[in-house]
Amino acid sequence: MDEVEMMNALIFLIVFPLAVSFLALVPPLSLVARKAVGACVNITLCAVPIYLLVTNLDRGPAYFHLESPLIDIGMLLVELFVAVFIVYVSVRAKRYLPVLLVVVQSIIMVVFEFTSGHGMQVEHSLFVDKLSIIMALIVGIIGSAICLYAIGYLPEYHEHYKEVKDRRRYFAFLMYLFLSAMFGIVFSNNLMWLYFFWEITTVCSFLLIGYRDDEASRESAFRALNMNLIGGVVFAVGLVCLYSSSGIMELDKMLRLDKGLVLLPAVCLAFAGLVKSAQFPFSSWLTGAMVAPTPVSALLHSSTMVKAGVYLILRVAPVMEHTAAAKMLTLIGGVSFLITALIAISQSNAKKVLAYSTISNLGLIVACAGVNTDAAVWSAILLIIFHAVAKSLLFLCVGIIEYKLDSRDIEDMDYLIMRLPKLTAVMMTGMAGMFLAPFGMIISKFITLKAFVESNPAMAIILAYGSAATVFFWTKWMGKIISIKHGVTEVLEHRVSRWEWITLGILAVATVAVCLGFPFISFHVINPYLLEMFGKTPVVDTFNVLIVFIIMVGLLIILPLGLLYYAFINKHYKRVGTYLGGGNIDNVTFEGAMASTQTIELRNYYLTKYFGEERWCNVGIFVSLTLLFIMFGVAAL
Repeated sequence: MDEVEMMNALIFLIVFPLAVSFLALVPPLSLVARKAVGACVNITLCAVPIYLLVTNLDRGPAYFHLESPLIDIGMLLVELFVAVFIVYVSVRAKRYLPVLLVVVQSIIMVVFEFTSGHGMQVEHSLFVDKLSIIMALIVGIIGSAICLYAIGYLPEYHEHYKEVKDRRRYFAFLMYLFLSAMFGIVFSNNLMWLYFFWEITTVCSFLLIGYRDDEASRESAFRALNMNLIGGVVFAVGLVCLYSSSGIMELDKMLRLDKGLVLLPAVCLAFAGLVKSAQFPFSSWLTGAMVAPTPVSALLHSSTMVKAGVYLILRVAPVMEHTAAAKMLTLIGGVSFLITALIAISQSNAKKVLAYSTISNLGLIVACAGVNTDAAVWSAILLIIFHAVAKSLLFLCVGIIEYKLDSRDIEDMDYLIMRLPKLTAVMMTGMAGMFLAPFGMIISKFITLKAFVESNPAMAIILAYGSAATVFFWTKWMGKIISIKHGVTEVLEHRVSRWEWITLGILAVATVAVCLGFPFISFHVINPYLLEMFGKTPVVDTFNVLIVFIIMVGLLIILPLGLLYYAFINKHYKRVGTYLGGGNIDNVTFEGAMASTQTIELRNYYLTKYFGEERWCNVGIFVSLTLLFIMFGVAAL
């Protein structure tokens, strides 16, 4: 692939989903036609990033000149339109903080455009390297699978929530616009362009979270908008500071400048990344987003919003390396990782467990970015990949369970293996993938521990306790869904549509493929990127790699296959009641206190007294705000 073809591929990935988003607004086709068109569109969005990967395996970063006054004017007009739109919906809803924030942000950018924009020279507006290709694969494959799932999901959603206005075309428009903006973020070297796409994701998330248009969804949508607008204002300030101090507006050139010139702009961009990735003290916007339809939750948590945040932090981390600001960034990530893992223990709402585990995993990625050694960045990129595929799969599974069982409470998922055996096997695959992503079992565990100890020994303690909490909340959920009881239970598998099985199958296969293909990913994709950045790669113990690889195969393949074997082939295995050390009266009851007869039930420990949400959130907010003040203080000095 020559440079022109490569640049055309990048432009296509940005423009194609944008065009699809507007086509989605045309009068609706039949459901069959929508599925056929959706399949073709999403196959294309998967194929192009794969093509980029294959053709760039042996190449380094490539930069492309794409300058047109029309593009810059068009982006400015869209930004002003978005600002006017936010002001309109905010005033209408009597929410005035977004109005203030968007006015401040618009004044900053408009004044900057008219005072400095005309003289700004940008040599390379687009670029592609191994990290941007990894992100494009996540957006293309995972994002497309979620959009595909949404086509079959929305009819059932509106059947379940008849009071919600059916706006499927509007929903599809926002989903594909979101993907277009994400491709723009990962391929933009021009920071003004990156900022533009960044703000598009903010508006899309606001509208998608508020899709139900009830009081709870409006409250959550405006909370997300407020917090992300704060990040946008600081992002804008960072760009102005960068151009004022250095006269450049390109990401690659920013990384080559003296730290004294660009540390404050880098901290501003990192702050925007912290907001977007829902780290403390901004975590509440992501947990509030759970009111949105399941495809929105999956898209926000796996392939778009939150990944944009950690992507930007990884990009600017080299500027902050070996500074006090980087240490504060590491601690903010570590605090978010530990506290949200502890909070997840106390949650019985399945979506909230997924939300807090998302923030926890992202905190670990932020901590690795703050350390910014070859080993830490290697682990961070693996975490991004594992988390994207496994978490999207789990969100879609929970969405299906919610409608089949009329509940998203983990306590209502008793004997799921008997009621939804195939779905349980798929969930086990996703959960096993999440076990591998936190450092309890990830291959880079020992390397990361070494990196943390060398940079900040306190991080090793945070890592140990956070990983223990992670194991706790995942295993108790696993135990719940694979428990069995005596007797016959109604099988609900027939209620899951073929369309839902197709999308779940794509993500389950992707989860297994990532685990089996991690040596290829590491040696041919991540390591070349690390060589470009650090001139070296982490040394991995071959024996440990082999052992963990065997564990991965067992967790992700053998266990689900075993569950499916007993669910469909050997259905006549012997089932016995729960054994309670001789206290059983029969297979369903036991003798309790004072010779009372009690029904056998399985319930989890949630330890709310110790790990309650409100208590620990307040701690996380206070600590992270303190660290943020220090981070900006040392950068401004």
